Amino acid sequence: MSLLIGENANTRELIYLPEKSLYQNILITGTIGTGKTSSAMYPFTKQLIKYKNCNKEKKLGMLILDVKGNYYKKVLEFASDFNRLDDIIVIELNGNYKYNPLHKPNLKPSVIANRLKTILLLFSKNNSESYWIDKASQILEEAIKLCRLYNNNYVTFIELHKLITEKNYYLEKVGLLRKKFIKNKFSKKQVYDLFSSLNFFENEYFNLDHRTSLILQSEITRITNCFISDYDVLKTFCPTKEELNFLGFDEVINNGKIVVLNMNINEYSYLSKIIAAYLKLDFQTDVMTRLANTSNNNFRSVCFISDEYSEYCTETDCNFFSQSREAKCINIVATQSYTSLLNTLHDQSSVNVIIQNLINKLWFRNDDIFTIENAQKQIGKEDKEKVSRGISENAKETVFSYFTNSLNSKNSSISESITTNIQNEYIYDTNFFTRNLTNFHCLGFLSTGSEIIPPTEIKLYPYFYIK
Repeated sequence: MSLLIGENANTRELIYLPEKSLYQNILITGTIGTGKTSSAMYPFTKQLIKYKNCNKEKKLGMLILDVKGNYYKKVLEFASDFNRLDDIIVIELNGNYKYNPLHKPNLKPSVIANRLKTILLLFSKNNSESYWIDKASQILEEAIKLCRLYNNNYVTFIELHKLITEKNYYLEKVGLLRKKFIKNKFSKKQVYDLFSSLNFFENEYFNLDHRTSLILQSEITRITNCFISDYDVLKTFCPTKEELNFLGFDEVINNGKIVVLNMNINEYSYLSKIIAAYLKLDFQTDVMTRLANTSNNNFRSVCFISDEYSEYCTETDCNFFSQSREAKCINIVATQSYTSLLNTLHDQSSVNVIIQNLINKLWFRNDDIFTIENAQKQIGKEDKEKVSRGISENAKETVFSYFTNSLNSKNSSISESITTNIQNEYIYDTNFFTRNLTNFHCLGFLSTGSEIIPPTEIKLYPYFYIK
């Protein structure tokens, strides 16, 4: 397996990334209108969909996040070209698939609550809200425990919303649990979870002052309201257990399916972020889980593709990108700049770790100084020869001419001096990033899997270009 990137802008030599390099991930940056999507994301996606498309054991399993609502159309087109339409799973409102992000019976309530906390952080402008988010995560964890006990181990956003915001609904469910407890329907673990949740709600949550309680509820309902306020959303992402037909990424990984999120973030701002983040976290968990469940690494390669990645990036990506190579996962993400990532994560260290673990980098034209300076430092400096010239004129006698109304020199001499010195400067200056790079051209910092190729300007092929 290899991926055609483009051609060397100077030598016209084709540039491919080998399989080992692909597992080291790809980061694409560039300002709007530079051709990131048309000359990088689309062609790369097309090649990966085509790879071993007729081989049931080798074709890639993929997760593709579409922030604009048009990427999935190209995915369908590519899948049609290579006979993979049957592999497509489109997650969208009123679509063929019902997906409940909270139905993870194999995960502990604390893990699910932590995922919700991660998503809440996407909507938080600064870290001063951390107390409220931590407390909201604790409330969600205890509510998930209760919901599993009375709802046949099935948790939905609407159930959590009612448990946390409607005390009468909570008391009604506690009554059901009391009857089941009297009939000895619970295991020891379930009894422990029951007492733990009841103790929290009765002795802590319902004893909070009114203002604190409202603030915590407002934090939680930032997520839950997205699912209960719209009928189509409710039916798609809070289905009954019997209606559920997308259970996670086991099938994607084992059978080479392609999951595409089709949800325009401008139309469904919060909901799009929540579902995208959840799909990504599910995918990352299942990909890494198979490392522990298999004795060798002879398993199917998978791929994660995200255009406008800054809309969905989370701190958990740091760990996944650093470990996914061994799990044979190819990560390809595109964003306008490093500042876009920082604006989402609000943590310089997390951004640095993410950038570090996306080894292969394609820098399109950019005006973001943070991105440019980071790229310049990564590429390094070199000694450059600087030449300066000077011309001087000396005259022994100068007289004023009344006829020409000027000074005239006699017995004059002209000398020229040339000075050469060596200065250590960045290999590519700021002008190269802001002005010299044209559309469909980028600066590539690429790896062979074992060493870094000298950085060079690359001409990429747009998806509509026929070579």
